[in-house]
Formats: sequence, structure tokens, C-alpha cells
Amino acid sequence: MENFIAYNPTKLHFGKDVLNEIDKTILTYGKKVLLVYGKNAIKKNGLYDIVVSKLKKAGIEIFEYSGIKANPISEDVDAAAKIGRLNNVDLILAVGGGSVIDSAKIIAITIPVTHTCWDFYEGKSKPQKAIPLIAVLTLAATGTEMNPYAVLQNIDAKKKDGYGNSLIFPAHSYLDPQNTYTVPKDQTAYGIVDLIAHCLEAYFGNGKANLSDKFVISIIKEALEIGPKLMNNLNNYEYRERIMYAATYALNGTCFNGRTSGDWGVHSIGHTFSLLYDIAHGASLSIAYPAWLKLQKARIPERIAELGLGLFGVKTADETIVQFEKIFKTIGSPLSMNDTNVKNIDKKEIFEVMKQNKVSGANHKLSTEDYMKIIDLTC
Repeated sequence: MENFIAYNPTKLHFGKDVLNEIDKTILTYGKKVLLVYGKNAIKKNGLYDIVVSKLKKAGIEIFEYSGIKANPISEDVDAAAKIGRLNNVDLILAVGGGSVIDSAKIIAITIPVTHTCWDFYEGKSKPQKAIPLIAVLTLAATGTEMNPYAVLQNIDAKKKDGYGNSLIFPAHSYLDPQNTYTVPKDQTAYGIVDLIAHCLEAYFGNGKANLSDKFVISIIKEALEIGPKLMNNLNNYEYRERIMYAATYALNGTCFNGRTSGDWGVHSIGHTFSLLYDIAHGASLSIAYPAWLKLQKARIPERIAELGLGLFGVKTADETIVQFEKIFKTIGSPLSMNDTNVKNIDKKEIFEVMKQNKVSGANHKLSTEDYMKIIDLTC
């Protein structure tokens, strides 16, 4: 097992009606809040009114930035940071799914500076401080509510990348499963795929960590058991609760201890698809993972087979891949680009963007020849 440091300062508030005390938490940081959210979802489901009412009753001044995209972009982060900077906010309150919280994390380190947020991603600047962040999660998927990572796109540069820094851990995250009731069926499925993919990125990372492997198996098994049930009963509190818990622990560090890194090659592939075609992140992963496993089965057959035995009771890499395809299909997530609504898929463009972004894993490296194999398996 590799040496590791376990550190997670996020205070997690989990369960029914945990938002009742959020105003008291906010007041410990100040009275000027930048409220960040997506488009219309939290207004349609009433969560916006609940949060704003609580803040106003507590005498908290609110500045807003709305319209964060499902695949968040650097331009929105820069625009929101400008609002926060001009109004000298004390705190950022992110209400939404992973895209909103990821954006808020980078807003938190961009407010104290004057340059574009993308300078952090390119290594041109390192953050020295951050505005405190409180997250209210509305989608069980990314695990961003309890980790120090954020993914953004730069449309002009044709890049989508992740960034990590201990300064961008949320100070508090509020997770009430009731706030995920209105997540539609397709997005619910993509969230389940995302949490499974995070576990797999840990499993195929660098380093032998038997207990962490068992955490991976347990979390994925939870998703395999509850995921199909949830898809048939979207308003079941227990199912929403269990998937939300699983998604958080899939990427809060628990599965990665004892490794030098996760792999992240599949996420890198998926980012290419969402960058070019704006497909949902989870959908890109259910397309990319079976293809990646098929590519790797001749290289690491024992590792894939071991995973299949632990999860499905099967004994070969091929059987393991079939089982993953079955579960993704069962919950309604695509297995190829042809299963999406994307028209005019350009394999050459996909290849060029993969090449430009140096798509690869931290542990299992990908060559340009591998790119073409992946593209043929997914398109």
C-alpha cells in the first residue's frame, strides 16, 4: 500500500430537513452572500424560495449569479467572481448539482484575484486564499460536495479539465435527499453512472490497497442494488438517500487511500465527448467505460476479472464488461454515441481533440493508437 495523507475538512449535514439551520451556519461567516445556481430547476422545485427566505429573515444580503451550465464554463466563473469581488462578499452559497458546486469552488479562489480563473488550470497562478463556500446539493452524482476538485470547460481553447486544491473544499455541505426528488429519470441515471465511474477510477489507480478495493466494491454494490429500484420509484426517500450517500463517499477520498492516484483515463475520454457535443457527464462515462475496459482487457485481464468476481460473481474480464453494459442499459444510460441524440459525429475531430488534450490515464497510459480504438468502440 502506498503512503497517503487523509484530510477532509468539509462538515457534512446529511438527512431530512437539514437546511433548517443553514442560516445560522452562514452567519458565522458573514452577512454578504453570493448565491450561485443553475437555470430554473431550483426555482421550479421551490428550493430557491426556501433558501432566499431563510437568508432574508436572518438579515443576510444576497447577490446572485444564475445560469451555470450542466457542463460548466470558465466564462461563467469569471463573471460570477466579478460580482463577488465588486460586492466584497463574505461567503459563496452554491445551490445545485456538481456543475454549480464545481463552478462555485473556482469562483471562491478567483474572487481574491484579478486574472481569469483559467490561469489556475494552466498553472499560471496558484491560489493563496479562498472565499468560504457552503454547498446545498440537489443531484447525487459527482461527489464534489466533499472533495477539493472542480471540472471546467474553456470553450475557446477546446479544453475541459479538472483542478484540485485544498482551499476549495466546501466548508459545509448540506445534503437532503428530498432535494433530489425532482431530478429527472435520465439525470438520475447519469448520477448513478458517475458514482460507479468514480469508484472504478480509484480501483484502476496506481497502488495496491486491499481495504480501499473493498470500499469500491461495497459502494458499487450499493449502486447496483438501489439504482434500478430508484429508477422505478424516483420519489422514494430511502432510495434517494442511499444513492446520495454512496455518491458522496465514492469521491471523498475513502476509495483512494493507499494509492498514489486514481487513473482518470475514462473521465478524460468522457470530457472529450461532453466538450464537443455537450452531452451529460454521466452519459459520457457509460459510453467510455465499457470501451476502455475492452481496450484494457488484454493488458490487465486479472484486475478486471477480480472486479467482476467481487461485484457480479463472474470470473472473466469479458463477463465483467458484459455485466457493466447490462447495468448501464438497465438504468437507461447510453452505451455508445449512437445511443445519444448527437448528429454528425466526427471521428476525426474527436481524435484531434483527444490528441490536443493529451487524453490518458495517470496509471494506464493511452496512446494515439488507443484513441482510434476507443473512438471505434464508442461511435
